[in-house]
Amino acid sequence: MTLRSQARQLWRRLLDWAQHHGHRLPAPLRKWLAGRFLAGEAMTVEDWSQPLISAPADGTGRPTRRPAEPPPGLPPPSTGRGAARSEHPDTGSAAALRCLLVTESLDVGGMDEVVAFLARRLPEVGIATAVLHAPLDHSQPLGRLGQALLAEGISVFDHPRTDGAAELRRWQPDVVSVHGGPDWTLAVAHESQIPVVETLHGMHSLFGARAADVSARAAMLSGIVSVSELVRQQYLEINPAFGGDRVITIPNGVDPGRVAMPDRAAARDWLGLTDEYVVTSLARHCLQKNTYGLVCAFDDIAARIPDAHLVLAGRPDDANYSARVKRLQTTMQHGDRVHLRDHASRPEVLLAASDAFVLDSFFEGWALASMEALVAGLPVVLADVGGAREQLAGPVAKGSLISNPLGDPLVVDWPSIRAARYRRQSNRGELVEGVTALSTDRDRWLAARAEIRAESIERFDPGVVVSRHAHVLAAAARRAPLSLPTELAV
Repeated sequence: MTLRSQARQLWRRLLDWAQHHGHRLPAPLRKWLAGRFLAGEAMTVEDWSQPLISAPADGTGRPTRRPAEPPPGLPPPSTGRGAARSEHPDTGSAAALRCLLVTESLDVGGMDEVVAFLARRLPEVGIATAVLHAPLDHSQPLGRLGQALLAEGISVFDHPRTDGAAELRRWQPDVVSVHGGPDWTLAVAHESQIPVVETLHGMHSLFGARAADVSARAAMLSGIVSVSELVRQQYLEINPAFGGDRVITIPNGVDPGRVAMPDRAAARDWLGLTDEYVVTSLARHCLQKNTYGLVCAFDDIAARIPDAHLVLAGRPDDANYSARVKRLQTTMQHGDRVHLRDHASRPEVLLAASDAFVLDSFFEGWALASMEALVAGLPVVLADVGGAREQLAGPVAKGSLISNPLGDPLVVDWPSIRAARYRRQSNRGELVEGVTALSTDRDRWLAARAEIRAESIERFDPGVVVSRHAHVLAAAARRAPLSLPTELAV
């Protein structure tokens, strides 16, 4: 082995160690290590300038470059704002309540989307909003959704570029709604005697947490909103003293901007597709989403479905992990039918063009991506994670629930995830069978898309979700017990 090869192997081992123990390393060091390792290597994901299927040499007429304009009939991108909106408080609103939304991220993740949704929609029900962006890594810039909110006239305080603690005190909210915010934000609100409601979008931040730390954070809370019943159960397992009556489940709603869908034929033509069977997963390329395990399983799927293609669209969050997925794609038997793409700014186009949706995450709180797939009318194969059972409920068949990649979703934690990340996972057979069954009944599922779509739009009504959050936040501001009235009960 050459000295260069030995050095590269050492880098890989170092990065593997960092992935196991990343929480112990400062974020800038993690980024530096990944950058040093990946320098000079091929990009792990492609952008969307190219069609999904490259033009063959036989002159079939496929486009060699995706058209810049979206397919006919697709409305312009939506901000997700409703038709009516109260004035922002900084411009003289007389809204009865002021809510500061605190979040550690405002880019393109599911939690980020929920924060933006609430910032835009709570004023419609009389709650004025502003957002405090308080990232755990102070070098993290304000992301795409944060910039969009600013452009819409919503106040966004970007810590530490502005003093987040000072802004929280200056804005004087009646209630603080926390979404993954650091402990100091809760402490400032608690010291100022401002009620705090934390929304749990998943349990990942509490994996391996010390009981004393969980209790200390809980002591600063008036209550908790859980986005799924599974997450509620998981939290009460590790902190039963908090009390089940103070943890309210409010499933996420679908962004109304995702409801308008383009024509399927036009969307497929725009992406360079003809008769291929397209399986899509909208998910960041990272360990949580189990990208490696899904790509591995697709080799078996592709062997059964000759025209199947897998599209994974999302931001590459972990450079080392994404590089491992890319190496797998280039060496597996059917890797030419795996498409590793960046975040899709118009996911409705990809969903309209797809035949099925799959999510094989190790854990979720309530996945927005699978909900958007259902609103697009797609049949889904979902691993047993937070929200999956609820999303598949109802009288209309929508696909199948498969086991969690680790078996029991209640015992998922970082050590078990890291041990299984590059191994054959226990639900692989179920995943293959689930996707194969959907492809076998392709025509039936195509015919059922309108029914799936209609029921999902009704079940994930954003207006109901806003009303539920507003009711809980108003109760917290009044120091009243948290509950939902009968008409809003989940």
